[in-house]
Amino acid sequence: MQPANFPATTDLVLIGGGHSHAIALKLFGMKPLPGVRLTLITDVSHAPYSGMLPGHVAGFYSFDETHIDLRRLARFSQAQFLRDRAIGLDLVNNKVICANRPPVSFDYLSIDIGSTPATNSIPGASEYAIAAKPVPQFLQAWNRVVEAVTNNPKQPISITIVGGGAGGVELALNMQARLHQVLKNARQSLDNLTIHIVHSGADLLAGHSRWVSQRLQQILFNRGIKLHLQETVTEVLPDKVICRSGLTVECDYTFWVTQASAPSWIKESGIATDSQGFILVKDTLQSVSHPHIFAAGDIATMQHYSRPKAGVFAVRQGKPLFENLQRIILGKKLKAYIPQKYYLSLIGTGDKTAIASWSFLGWESPLLWRWKDSIDRKFMQRFSNLPQMEKDD
Repeated sequence: MQPANFPATTDLVLIGGGHSHAIALKLFGMKPLPGVRLTLITDVSHAPYSGMLPGHVAGFYSFDETHIDLRRLARFSQAQFLRDRAIGLDLVNNKVICANRPPVSFDYLSIDIGSTPATNSIPGASEYAIAAKPVPQFLQAWNRVVEAVTNNPKQPISITIVGGGAGGVELALNMQARLHQVLKNARQSLDNLTIHIVHSGADLLAGHSRWVSQRLQQILFNRGIKLHLQETVTEVLPDKVICRSGLTVECDYTFWVTQASAPSWIKESGIATDSQGFILVKDTLQSVSHPHIFAAGDIATMQHYSRPKAGVFAVRQGKPLFENLQRIILGKKLKAYIPQKYYLSLIGTGDKTAIASWSFLGWESPLLWRWKDSIDRKFMQRFSNLPQMEKDD
């Protein structure tokens, strides 16, 4: 939708409803550009907020509390909403190739589609393991697990989580919290549930301080979660995980929470990527090879800054992305975005307590959970309490 006296002259297309795009869409709604036709292509109507996802798994938050309504946000920003999955780019003709509709033309493009755990190199992982991302498919699988335990709480259940980073550890603790509550409600033994973490490293949470790693390892031990360190998974079967050492972990469900990977169509399109297939971008969040294309969040790798694939960076990139999209359309000089070197991680432990990790520091407290809860709810309120748009004179 455009004001009658400003016919659309520029097509700006956003692929994906990640954190950066959600923020950018809200800002476009507050400050629209006359003459710009905005289009959002996304395969989901509700985007999960990563900061609250573990709490949702634990049952602390509802679906609506943890998901951004992208259709509503698109209406607010006057963007065309296309529910579809992007599967390629035609960079000669500037078109997005979609799975179920004709190609979508663009003058400028931004990509924020997140990442998925790498499973292709491990036999059976794609078929039998449940990847932590994309989140909608993960939550469908998790809800089936909760339903199965609820319907048959006497049946023993074993879960294996592959990956001992912050995501895998936090997932294990919050899964246990949810299923323990189900078993308690059914007055069944908590011993009916067994959770394993299989991790290739010698320590948990690479990139965090030694105190944080050791404290979480102690919490896992105290709660009876079985930890298998320095074990590399070589095959996944429907009822077990097999490791290079010969270790076999029998389980009913395997969840895959390893390092991130990018969809193959990104690299196949011809856009410049890093060695893992993520879009390589300048400090302005522009593609190094195609300056009319931007990328943010997990799918982007900044050329001059090595940072982990963490939601905090996607959130921080939202406003700079919006500003540079507006600037390039208006013919103005773009601004550099410099990510912070250190960032605060708040890791929920499934009992409404959290561990804070910042550089070489770490500490633990229920107050940290309350602080995290406040931060997360405030972030989500930005998309439920949408302000009035700027009026054109």
